[in-house]
Amino acid sequence: MANKISKVRVAVIQAASVIMDMEASTKKAIALTLEAGEKGANIVVFPEAFIPAYPRGLSFGTSIGSRSQEGRKDWLRYWENSISVPGKETNLLGEAARKAGVYLIIGVIEKDNEFSRGTLYCTVLFFGPDGALLGKHRKLKPTASERLIWGEGDGSTLPVFDTPYGRIGALICWENYMPLARTAMYAKGVQIYITPTADARELWQSTIRHIAAEGRCFVLSSNQYVTKDMYPTDLACYAELASSQDEMSIGGSAIVGPLGNYLAGPVFGKEDILIADLDIRDIASSQFDFDVVGHYSRPDVFQLHVNQEKQESVKWLETKQTK
Repeated sequence: MANKISKVRVAVIQAASVIMDMEASTKKAIALTLEAGEKGANIVVFPEAFIPAYPRGLSFGTSIGSRSQEGRKDWLRYWENSISVPGKETNLLGEAARKAGVYLIIGVIEKDNEFSRGTLYCTVLFFGPDGALLGKHRKLKPTASERLIWGEGDGSTLPVFDTPYGRIGALICWENYMPLARTAMYAKGVQIYITPTADARELWQSTIRHIAAEGRCFVLSSNQYVTKDMYPTDLACYAELASSQDEMSIGGSAIVGPLGNYLAGPVFGKEDILIADLDIRDIASSQFDFDVVGHYSRPDVFQLHVNQEKQESVKWLETKQTK
């Protein structure tokens, strides 16, 4: 789909969840979406795991070879405050997108409602300005201890969506260190590349600027600003946070242009809404000398095969009836 509109205003939200509280986090997301809409945004982006939390600093009572009852209690609380897709919370978020007239992209923790119901996924949801849930992306590879709490997505949720403002897609946090995952996004023609994250390191700034320059795309990176006093003190494993710094996540949200230049941010040390006006024509201009899956590719030497089939652990085969 050719871009009908070359100019687009984007908003990147840097804010904390109401930790372990699905209802309050959803209300906060709705309020911030409406605020961004009032600022003229056409596209609004939230951080990774905004509903109900990125549980930084918690181990849920685990060590190699053992789990604790206290950890199971906190896990159950996390599970109970994660959302179903679709469900009540997605309806509320969709209505907020409709009221604001924006494309809304938000990180959530998603319950598996199709199979076991016990597995959680770190997911990005995409809503259209009509309020429709357009689709989702599940994180392909949780990083390090995240593997204790989240399952792995598959290639069936790697969407890129056509919009009047350009093609939108997302990879979450350290998925963006997977060169082949990035290549798949570039090959789908992503123009507004969204990177919800929990990484506040200075090194992450190099990552998002590299992606923008490599993919010749706009990069919208959203992280949370979180302090330790935001955590509920009645967590069974609250003592695990004793050695954590007061600022648990310092942010670093930013908007980057297709030559790797900052258009807004990075912002550290506070909650904020970053605004930038993008001209999608800058992508074509930037591709004059480099197009990673176009004139700068060598498909005669390098090829990537992507399995987009939904993976199921049980397949039911039809049996033939005999007379």
